[in-house]
Amino acid sequence: MLKRSVMALTVSAVVAAPVAQAADKSDKKELAAIRAQIAQMQKDYEARLQALEQRLQQAQTATAAAQAQLTTQAGTSTGANAEAPAAQLGAASASLAETASAATPAAPVGGAAPPSNLFNPNISMILGGTLQNLSQDPNQYRLQGFIPSGGEVGPGKRGFSLGESELTMAANIDPQFTGQLTFSLAGDNTLSVEEAFVQTRDMPNGLNLKAGRFLSSIGYLNGQHAHTWDFVDAPLAYQAFLGGQYKPDGVQAKWLAPLDQFLEIGMEAGDGAAYPGTDRNKNGAGAWSVFAHLGDDIGDSASYRAGLSYLHTGAQQRGYEDGGLNYAFSGKSATWIADAIYKWAPNGNSTHTNFKLLGEYFRRKEDGSLAYATGTPDAANGGYSSVQSGWYAQGVYQFMPYWRVGARYDRLSSGTPRIGLVDSGALALGNFPVLEGYNPTRSSVMVDYSPSEFSRLRLQLARDQSRPGVTDHQIFLQYIMSLGTHAAHAF
Repeated sequence: MLKRSVMALTVSAVVAAPVAQAADKSDKKELAAIRAQIAQMQKDYEARLQALEQRLQQAQTATAAAQAQLTTQAGTSTGANAEAPAAQLGAASASLAETASAATPAAPVGGAAPPSNLFNPNISMILGGTLQNLSQDPNQYRLQGFIPSGGEVGPGKRGFSLGESELTMAANIDPQFTGQLTFSLAGDNTLSVEEAFVQTRDMPNGLNLKAGRFLSSIGYLNGQHAHTWDFVDAPLAYQAFLGGQYKPDGVQAKWLAPLDQFLEIGMEAGDGAAYPGTDRNKNGAGAWSVFAHLGDDIGDSASYRAGLSYLHTGAQQRGYEDGGLNYAFSGKSATWIADAIYKWAPNGNSTHTNFKLLGEYFRRKEDGSLAYATGTPDAANGGYSSVQSGWYAQGVYQFMPYWRVGARYDRLSSGTPRIGLVDSGALALGNFPVLEGYNPTRSSVMVDYSPSEFSRLRLQLARDQSRPGVTDHQIFLQYIMSLGTHAAHAF
């Protein structure tokens, strides 16, 4: 009642002054009408305030009843049932649902309880498909001069095919950890676990740890899912040296320097089973890598990032088939990768126009032995060493909203591998057909249309010369659709 009286006096004081002046210039009837309006306003306000007080009393009563009921239930509950969100209290009355916040947990009964990790992940799906027209038989595809990786190499099959589709589930585990699981469905109907890892959150001094299976941070494209690439397929260097992408099972540590510029340094230790390594049935790490990335803005419209990576692993009987015979490499493999990307958007606004230029250079050295015709009476084994390299450069320009064009050029250099069985005269180079020297090249152009951030349609044309005397003219039509929540893409 005191509040209503104070409010009424305030309203009267505010209106009284102009009313008094108006009384000098108008008759008494007009003054009486104004006073009647003020009285009606006071009456309406008191009625509304009284209704609000009644609703508040009802909400408080409902809250007390619900808390009492939960207290009774909590006496016989354990673990996760001992903690209830305020939204459950709100279900007891409509009034409480209007006033309570669903994000505020009720106080646990019987002392502090651990935070709930109720499984409520972000779920996203990537649906991709491709129609491919190839002038050469894809079953005969090879990168001449390079030991086959057995991974994601070549343009794929002719005709319609399911591209790499993904199902990702990610969620915070608790204040210290987050987790992610990504399944990949390839065009040949094989299902695999692309990523499955836990990662730390909010560690001090810019440190971050990850454990499980993950896309390695070496190079630039390797750490990105295929649906974020600007072209349908991976560059030839990724196919030749990493089998498409390097995905170790292991641990990763990253450190972000406290600088105005972006400086990231990291290392990884894995089991070594991923190409170019193999499973060697050993304790500890079978492969390790280190990397460093540096980036900064260039004025208001441009930015860059450059990186250097090193991967060291080993192989034991890393086999491949060529001409009906089986071969196997055993030894050490070391790969250097240098990458750089430049991005431009006028005043940082990339909605209408933007441009990015990306390039990576690979250099790999392998030392060990190469077995010939394994499993046959003619089997032989000798030394093997090679130094091989490759690079690609690509540019993508968005010339208007939703539309982009791009071009990419790939080149590999097989070098001249030293094959012990050939150097000794025991066998001829013709006994190792895929290792005869050659420099594969490929030129690609593309145009894509993205009506939103969740969908993309792409046309890509390529001229592939991965084998001597053979040119494969390739046409790709691709769609990529994103459903559900999806994490932001890397720079």
